[in-house]
Amino acid sequence: MKFFVDTADIKEIRELNDMGLVDGVTTNPSLILKSGGKIDEVTREICDIVSGPVSAEVTATDYAGMMAEAKVLAKIADNVAIKVPLTLDGLKACKAIRSEGRMVNVTLCFSANQALLAAKAGASFISPFVGRLDDIGIEGMDLISEIRQIYDNYDFDTEILVASVRTINHVKDAALIGADVITAPPAVLRSLVKHPLTDKGLEAFLADWAKTGQKIG
Repeated sequence: MKFFVDTADIKEIRELNDMGLVDGVTTNPSLILKSGGKIDEVTREICDIVSGPVSAEVTATDYAGMMAEAKVLAKIADNVAIKVPLTLDGLKACKAIRSEGRMVNVTLCFSANQALLAAKAGASFISPFVGRLDDIGIEGMDLISEIRQIYDNYDFDTEILVASVRTINHVKDAALIGADVITAPPAVLRSLVKHPLTDKGLEAFLADWAKTGQKIG
């Protein structure tokens, strides 16, 4: 399973990429604004750091507007994936952008039917938002299971990119189901390494080693 990091924080992206934990990045205009930079400049810098897909989102909601913005975003770098909303205009834009050979991430997916439409439109990635479904009392991971089954039934190439990931259990469950990608904030990716028994074991090891008075090297 691929790990994308959901942030526009250059420092975090660089550090996680150096650890080998970043296969791609997802951004949106709000995240970039929080970083204090301009969309084109921040996106370009991210693309220079990460070799995998970097999702850059359109702000337009109509087909013509999406296509115009997609042309601007596509010029930033070859690894930019254009992110469009799961609307009829968004699906139309997805098909058109894919026909030009550009990656497309169809976002704001909340149902299996929506995911089916995105795959039919040729989406490179579909982004179901599990955390937001959990917020309204619907099990987000059930949606991932449904999409996985549908895509496997028909051999769709669209990759399932689990979004709105908030916990380490979201990551584990996505991996067990067979999702292709998860995108998570840096804090969630970093927390995957944590376990109290690991900390306890390391503490005991260091204490025992200190008693020997020896050093390596």
